[in-house]
Amino acid sequence: MDLALLRTFVTVHRAGSFTRAAALLGLSQPAVTSQIRALERQVGRPLFLRQARGVTPTTIGDELAHKAAPHLDALVEITEFGLDDESSLRTLHLAGPPEFTAERVLPVLTGLNGDDGQGFALRTSFGTAEETLDGLSAGHHDLAISTVRPRGGLLTATPLCDEEHVLVAAPRWAERAGSTEPHHQAAPPPESIPLVDVHESLPFVSRYWASVFDSRPTASGTVIVPDLRAVLACVVAGAGLAVLPRYLCADALERKEVVALHEPAVPPLRTYFVAVRTGTLAMPHIARAHEWLLRAAAGWS
Repeated sequence: MDLALLRTFVTVHRAGSFTRAAALLGLSQPAVTSQIRALERQVGRPLFLRQARGVTPTTIGDELAHKAAPHLDALVEITEFGLDDESSLRTLHLAGPPEFTAERVLPVLTGLNGDDGQGFALRTSFGTAEETLDGLSAGHHDLAISTVRPRGGLLTATPLCDEEHVLVAAPRWAERAGSTEPHHQAAPPPESIPLVDVHESLPFVSRYWASVFDSRPTASGTVIVPDLRAVLACVVAGAGLAVLPRYLCADALERKEVVALHEPAVPPLRTYFVAVRTGTLAMPHIARAHEWLLRAAAGWS
């Protein structure tokens, strides 16, 4: 059986689409279709059911993918890293949101590069959830951190942790809001207090308002900066109020540089996922990074 046909088959199986598989393989869609038909002739059975949007594997297709994919992944590992890789570090390509990746993920993964001979070189990219997952699907990254759970069989995602969001402001704004101590107030802060967020759409403030106050913010953002660490710096400097992950503003809260304006009974949460291409956890450096992230996340608060 032709290995090239099997590689195309496994890619289609994981992508759930001839079109997406063609993009991942760098082939035209007719070429992918032709290869799948050739493999179906060899097997003597249909491997996929064509649908209006994508394809669904048949029972024999699922069985073949289950048997073939691990061996193909092992061959890819050999071709990428060679037979004699003991003297050189493998490279892990990581992608995720800049703040969470810098504050949470990188300290864990850089700590793996010790003297035990199992370390890896690390290359990191920052981007939105859509950008990181697209890059992971295309093979540009080995592991992605995302607040969106990917769909389909091409990627496998595991919940990593929940991120609690806190409404904070500098003490002088907290006094104006009548909230020097966090409380369960049902009404949002006065509209006269400026808002700080990462985008004109106020994604963090809007999500918090909808969850806690069952409303939408009526004021527009006064300061917009595309990094939550910069948002925190602006809030500490007195620019206004913002919604931030608790892990990011915990030290500022402890130092009383900012004050939590509310303490809802059920705080808004956002879930992070660690995603890989299906089958790549067979590669030791990816599996090790994945395992250590999950272990570390169990202790994050």
